[in-house]
Amino acid sequence: MSTNDGVYNVNVISSNVLISPEKLKEQVPGSEKAYETVVKGRQIIQDILDRKDPRFLVVVGPCSIHDIKAAKEYAIRLKQLHDQLKDTLYLVMRVYFEKPRTSVGWKGLINDPNLDDSCDMEKGLHVARELLLWIAELGLPVGTEALDPITPQYLADLYSWAAIGARTTESQTHREMASGLSMPVGFKNGTKGSLDMAANAMRSAASKHKFLGINEKGQACIINTQGNRYAHVILRGGQQPNYDSVNVRLAEEALEKEGQVTNLV
Repeated sequence: MSTNDGVYNVNVISSNVLISPEKLKEQVPGSEKAYETVVKGRQIIQDILDRKDPRFLVVVGPCSIHDIKAAKEYAIRLKQLHDQLKDTLYLVMRVYFEKPRTSVGWKGLINDPNLDDSCDMEKGLHVARELLLWIAELGLPVGTEALDPITPQYLADLYSWAAIGARTTESQTHREMASGLSMPVGFKNGTKGSLDMAANAMRSAASKHKFLGINEKGQACIINTQGNRYAHVILRGGQQPNYDSVNVRLAEEALEKEGQVTNLV
């Protein structure tokens, strides 16, 4: 018997080497126009959170992306609305490629871009990056959920805003990841409506962390972050809605009590 038999990878069928973030970015390079949109979007969102910009931030779009053609058609229409309402609202397109499941189900375009359980994740990353680039070149800022801690190395240079979902807000891994992301990050309240979870996540994300991750070459490494001061809370409801004026005020009071900034989406 081999000394490895029954010791590790007992339930692993196979593993395949994935393209590195550096190589994917060489194949689908960011453009000057796209990065102009990304940087401008991040700055405006930061100014809104800092109360320097009086507009409301609005993140709008489909639950998840599964049809690239439909996503582009949506982006074109949303860009028109973005321009029409720019004096009072700042519209960001919701472009979610990863789906956290309560149990099982389709995990999103990156995981299974062919929608047939073939799980061609390298294709998924490639298609996702191409779409993000296309939307950014349209002049429309993009927001997405940061679910897999590896994915941002491949795509986050094209995000203007990111969210951490209700199922992962309490996760140390996601709080650490958020501390190093280059854009404002929103933490959703817990699935049962708990705000404490999101407030604790904000505090953690604003702090320095050292954790395991990958670099541009896809190598395992130790990531050292300075913290993200633009973490905020997303009121996503729970067992009942929590975005009415009463609940918004209660949320603000709770954040103030914890010494947190009262930024709510």
